[in-house]
Amino acid sequence: MKQLIIIGLFLLPGLQLFAQQEKSLVKQGNELYQQKKYKDAEADYRKAVTMKQNTEGNFNLGDALFKQKQFDKAQEQFTKLGESKNKAIAAGAYHNLGNTFMENKKLEESIDAYKKSLLNNPKDEETRYNLAYAQDKLKKQQQQDKNNKNNKNNKDKNKDKKDQQKKDQDKKDQDKKKQDQDKQNQDQQKKDQQKPQPNKLSKEDAQRMLDALNQNEKATQDKLKNQKLKGAKVKVAKDW
Repeated sequence: MKQLIIIGLFLLPGLQLFAQQEKSLVKQGNELYQQKKYKDAEADYRKAVTMKQNTEGNFNLGDALFKQKQFDKAQEQFTKLGESKNKAIAAGAYHNLGNTFMENKKLEESIDAYKKSLLNNPKDEETRYNLAYAQDKLKKQQQQDKNNKNNKNNKDKNKDKKDQQKKDQDKKDQDKKKQDQDKQNQDQQKKDQQKPQPNKLSKEDAQRMLDALNQNEKATQDKLKNQKLKGAKVKVAKDW
């Protein structure tokens, strides 16, 4: 990815923008920046821009914040500089703004910033490269998100299918268990019916006993009738 741009590259040669003290602070900040002492460089840049709002100090302050991974603060600096009427300054500011968004994984915002940079400097190939890189990365991310969503949907469908299969199997098991229980109850009822019941006659047994009693009674009547015809005496039992 393109290194952050030092604003001096965009200034016209010999342009007198700063007072001596401000220039000294900015120069000192630049030296510290080159030594990778970004915190100290930030302090000098802040002193310079406090004395007088100047483009170089603000731009390099944004660079120093970026190097310290204070991307949100760097974005504030580069956003303000992007409003400059100087196309070179605006192009550099938007380029660096795109870099801060890239570091924060805000790909759509970085693409927008790179496009604004190219509007101010269409010939900047490094910005064009960063734009293509961000667009490609966003496309891959969107495809990955789509794949993840499809995978999640498939997992959810498979889970729902398994849950339904389990419910169906549980219902089958319950139905089978109920059928087995009903069969056991029916078998037990049949066994109970087949067992002899104490003090309880079946309909067939009762009919046979009744037929036997009727037969005995008829036989007794016939016997008494025969005896009477023969003149036989009938014994009378005494009641004393």
